[in-house]
Amino acid sequence: MTQTLSRETEGTQIPATPARSALSLAVSDYRVLIGRNIKHITRNPEMLIQAVSLPIVLLLLFRFMFGGAINLPGMNYIDYLIPGLIVISVGFNSTSTVVGVSADLTNGLVERFRSMPMAGSAVLVGHVVSGVLRSMLSLVVMVAVGLAIGFRPGGGVLGWLGAVGLLVLFATGVFWLATLLGSIAKTVEGASGLGMILVFVPYATSALVPTASMPSVLRVIVDNQPVTVLIDAARHLMNGSALGATGWLALAWWIPITVLAAVLTVRKFHQRATV
Repeated sequence: MTQTLSRETEGTQIPATPARSALSLAVSDYRVLIGRNIKHITRNPEMLIQAVSLPIVLLLLFRFMFGGAINLPGMNYIDYLIPGLIVISVGFNSTSTVVGVSADLTNGLVERFRSMPMAGSAVLVGHVVSGVLRSMLSLVVMVAVGLAIGFRPGGGVLGWLGAVGLLVLFATGVFWLATLLGSIAKTVEGASGLGMILVFVPYATSALVPTASMPSVLRVIVDNQPVTVLIDAARHLMNGSALGATGWLALAWWIPITVLAAVLTVRKFHQRATV
């Protein structure tokens, strides 16, 4: 006769599953979704081209085709150019995030995630963090190529740490804005069009040329818009020139922009996800 014994009758007990805090569970969800988006980057040639090849093409184009026509007192054009091109590359990289968030919302992926016990904001955090990492890859590539063709920044270690910190803050704000546009877009095609906003805004700045030659009204607008302020601050820090008030102004612009964009994105995303 076969006898079935329970664990209790055998004198053993099932160990209790250790309780995990809500923060620990959320961090675990964020890690999984960040990993998902990083895998998309490594397996998607278009994203890698956008993150690596495009910055190189832009740098070589402006350095050798237009650099000889622009004279800057006390500074080589390439030293002026690279901080602006890093910001422009962040705008280019953000378009894939706009499309990715819209695709997640329209292709049914978010509905599948909603059936799981996971933090709702993990999808957004995954897109933002992977986008910032992609932009930092562009920064490393552009600086490396720039050093090979004449980039000689005069900023010290602290200056570079400050510049990279500002650029990370900027990229975080831009990618939260990208997720917001992706949450607003009704279709993936529409998301692609909305993403062009983030591509073209950095061109209306001091990224490529000084503002002194611009018409007076345009110059006032360009000098005081948040992207220009950040580019000027990063440029001063990288090249070791006087920072002035641009550093504080960049923080005063981009910390509120990042926080507001994150709050609005989470709210809009949840509205779309529960419809």
